[in-house]
Amino acid sequence: MFHFAWPWMFLLVPLPLFIYLFFSPIAKEKSAIIVPFYQQLAVLRHSGLIKKSTYFLINLILLIIIWLLLVAATARPQWAGEPISAPSSGRDLLVAVDISDSMDQQDMVIDGNAATRLEAVKHVLKDFIKRREGDRIGLILFGSNAYLQAPLTFDTKTVGQFLVEAQLGFAGPKTAIGEAIGLSVKRLQELESSTNRVIILLTDGANTAGEIEPLQAATLAKQTDVKIYTIGIGADEMVIRGFFGPRKINPSTQLDEKTLVDIAQTTNGKYFRAKETEELEKIYKELDALEPISQVDQWFRPTHALYYWPLTIALILSALLALLKAYPLVNKQGRI
Repeated sequence: MFHFAWPWMFLLVPLPLFIYLFFSPIAKEKSAIIVPFYQQLAVLRHSGLIKKSTYFLINLILLIIIWLLLVAATARPQWAGEPISAPSSGRDLLVAVDISDSMDQQDMVIDGNAATRLEAVKHVLKDFIKRREGDRIGLILFGSNAYLQAPLTFDTKTVGQFLVEAQLGFAGPKTAIGEAIGLSVKRLQELESSTNRVIILLTDGANTAGEIEPLQAATLAKQTDVKIYTIGIGADEMVIRGFFGPRKINPSTQLDEKTLVDIAQTTNGKYFRAKETEELEKIYKELDALEPISQVDQWFRPTHALYYWPLTIALILSALLALLKAYPLVNKQGRI
């Protein structure tokens, strides 16, 4: 369906006539030096022109057409396609990912190769984000401080790219769990929405930075009807080789599971433990089915801008008008 996005721009159509009627033309200054040769050249050039009135009419018609085309281009002509349904599941998901220095611990495995915790999170979480059709999803990265990396959006591709580009140390070496929750709740509060609002918090440590205690932030989340699902990542057993041979250690001694459980329970959410990549994948598959809400699908029409067509024609006619003024297409008898 063809339409103009700004039809009120056609109110500019009579503008040239208004200027012509109510503004006096600028007086031409007389030449300070008279050169007879150029006067004779001008006479020779216009000696074979058609009648002045006809020539003026042709120029006037071209100018009117050019002006109308420019106004039409300014009015933003568009072609609207057939309505397309955009399914909506009714969920707002903010994913808060820990990128503190401890996420560099290489105790995870991806396709048989050793990987850091952050690499495992990226590997699994990017597929989880791709599957968020109908959800608005945002990304928060936190270390010593929490930062909103991507606001809530249906553009899962961009959110996934921001996750891939996240690097250790961007937000500081420590872990501010409380600030991450507080920032997430604030961003969800700013948006008027009747949908389910969910925070998925993933960390491998304890709260070691920030001015907000995690449980205080969780209480605030409960008051605003925000659920928090927490995920503790990191293996509980790792073999390292030393001078006296291999020995087993627990690389997740800093993980504060009790706090993560309390956060989830306070907001009626759930706590998950991811000791390996496969467990992390299972967790995200379970999160796929979290509280789906059947809502009326949203419809939109894809639009295609067409302003360049009248603009191109106007430019071509302008060039033609300039050529006619510079080189009148007439013969000696005064005919075109």
